Amino acid sequence: MDKISHISAYCHVKKNAISLNENILFENTAGDFAGYMKSAYSHFKIEYPKFFKMDRLSKLAFLAAEVLLGHPNTSKENRNMAVVLSNSASSLDTDRKYQESISDAHNFYPSPAVFVYTLPNICIGEISIRHKLRSENSFFIFDAFSPGFLKDYSESLLQTDNTDEVLCGWADVDEDSYEAFLYLVSPIGNYSHDEPQLTKLYATP
Repeated sequence: MDKISHISAYCHVKKNAISLNENILFENTAGDFAGYMKSAYSHFKIEYPKFFKMDRLSKLAFLAAEVLLGHPNTSKENRNMAVVLSNSASSLDTDRKYQESISDAHNFYPSPAVFVYTLPNICIGEISIRHKLRSENSFFIFDAFSPGFLKDYSESLLQTDNTDEVLCGWADVDEDSYEAFLYLVSPIGNYSHDEPQLTKLYATP
């Protein structure tokens, strides 16, 4: 018998605000992306120094996952959780930075610290290390948020019995534009796991 899946919680990071389900937890309209991430890191009392060495995509996804997985109502130990993320820009934001480090023949300095983030799925690795996740993970590139695909893919993972939950969603950074929408798919939850519901939650301010 196919398992029925639900959305147990979701997190938005966009428009200078961070929300968990319907509740805004943090707002900061001052400063650039780096300042915004630093303020959010301090606000949520995160203790993870490596955060400041990450690229912008990893910081965005990491922060959304931290709010979602670290919340008292969702936190668990030894979670058997798959991770399925997506975006439209891949690692282009970091790729540009790395290209700048090698394009000047007179100041040629290919930075290993930047190069390591020139794949979009590295942000999944950062989340997995932080939350000790060892299950399946995938990163997909779409023109826009694709709720139908993410629904079908996450449900196929749950049907295999190899995972109990799926951390799923969208994390996109391209120059001054950024947005994250992460959600948890599990057998029990407060929201139906279907394409109309995902579309509605994604569009929630």
